[in-house]
Amino acid sequence: MGAARVMSYDDRPAEGQLPLPPPLPAVAAQLLGQAHRGLAEAATCPDAGWRYATAHLAALRGAAAVLAARTQPEPGRRRPRSAWVLIGQVAPELGEWAAFFAAGAAKRAAAEAGLSSAVTEREADDLVRDVTTFLGVVETSISRAVPPQSPARLRSMDSRPRRPAGRSGS
Repeated sequence: MGAARVMSYDDRPAEGQLPLPPPLPAVAAQLLGQAHRGLAEAATCPDAGWRYATAHLAALRGAAAVLAARTQPEPGRRRPRSAWVLIGQVAPELGEWAAFFAAGAAKRAAAEAGLSSAVTEREADDLVRDVTTFLGVVETSISRAVPPQSPARLRSMDSRPRRPAGRSGS
């Protein structure tokens, strides 16, 4: 990716067409690419602990992409803060995702330390699926197209059609 794109007369949408979203900052695009590559690596990792840790790091890179797209570096040195805390401040619509992944940080550290009982095969597989969804939400969030869904809402959804509350079926 190169420098930011400057919109010219020819780039304006035609009558009745929606404008293109602004291009991602190069750093955000790089981080998102790293996140997707990490997720692909996690999906093929035979060890549950490493699969979990690699998927969690892919989610962290996705969070970093959001921060790169929505913030400017602050001058001077400040005390480091968790990306998950910052995401809650910079992109409140991703707050539930941030809490979800922050809760898994200790488990990731245990898996990275080589504790064989740190995660189960199912936990690792579930996290790979969750990170896949999260990265899609990150892409949407960065492009500001539609509001993202939280992990809790995704898990509660099933294939049955739902009626709005307060309406009776006819």
